[in-house]
Amino acid sequence: MFQILVVGFSFKINAEENFETWLSSYKKSALVKGVSQKTIDIAFKNVKFLEQVIKYDRKQPEFFEDTKTYVDKRANITRVRTARKLLKENKILFVDVENKFFVEKEILLALWGIETNFGKHVGKMDIISSLATLSYDKRRRDFFSSQLLTLLQLIDDKLINPNTLYGSWAGAYGNFQFMPSSIKRYAIDYDNNNKIELKSSLDDSLASAANYINSIGWKKGQPCFFRVKLTNNIKDKYINLSARTISNRLKIKKWKKKGVINFDGTELKTNLKAALILPDGKPGSPAFLVFKNYEKILKWNRSLRFGISVCTLANMIRI
Repeated sequence: MFQILVVGFSFKINAEENFETWLSSYKKSALVKGVSQKTIDIAFKNVKFLEQVIKYDRKQPEFFEDTKTYVDKRANITRVRTARKLLKENKILFVDVENKFFVEKEILLALWGIETNFGKHVGKMDIISSLATLSYDKRRRDFFSSQLLTLLQLIDDKLINPNTLYGSWAGAYGNFQFMPSSIKRYAIDYDNNNKIELKSSLDDSLASAANYINSIGWKKGQPCFFRVKLTNNIKDKYINLSARTISNRLKIKKWKKKGVINFDGTELKTNLKAALILPDGKPGSPAFLVFKNYEKILKWNRSLRFGISVCTLANMIRI
């Protein structure tokens, strides 16, 4: 028992020492890339290696819960009622944003509800420490190092107040959980108060989310997915199991010939091309034909189950 405790303690100390070495090197790199010394000093004043962040990264629910469990937790009647109430209270804003950015208010409500339970759970973790921890970690070092540098630049440009930087374990921020690169590209000062406030301003949050989705090619009025049944065996090459690459988009008439029908047994009706996904990867598990709009949701979060949840909740709010 004593030996195990000593080994565990030693590992933790070594990790923290290595993190400090990495951090020193990263600060120098950020300075070379144009971040001011003042910003570096402010941003990293209380930075820490967060072991819990690594644990969260290794066990994300998108990859461990089956589709039904994942979707039912996120697209439920409680969220539908809350979404409709918020829509009623902020109808002018939602209609204005939908008309300006051509993104349905139901999709925005669904994203808001699933990401932060309509702003109730925006996260309490120190984003600088989270991003630094994930940048130090080897699994996705390049991605998170880039996100951290972007955040430092936003602080340097006085677009983000470093004192408000508390969010998710992965470094996402605000009502819609924007990563730093998304803040830089898509965030909008929609209420015209010369600040971009993605936590405290629903105007800024909603318009920024709509701008993001519109900019990546969302088509208003087009579907996300059809839940389907497979009445014949489908060759593996036509089945998508990962959100990283969606391939083999076919016209609906070709899917019909392969024995694909709507989940309720009715005929598929659309002229759009679609791809077939099986998030659980098992015969008999939930199957979906997904369209281009669904693939836009994957740019927000590359999880097949996340995309299905967002579109399911949007459909429930709409009905």
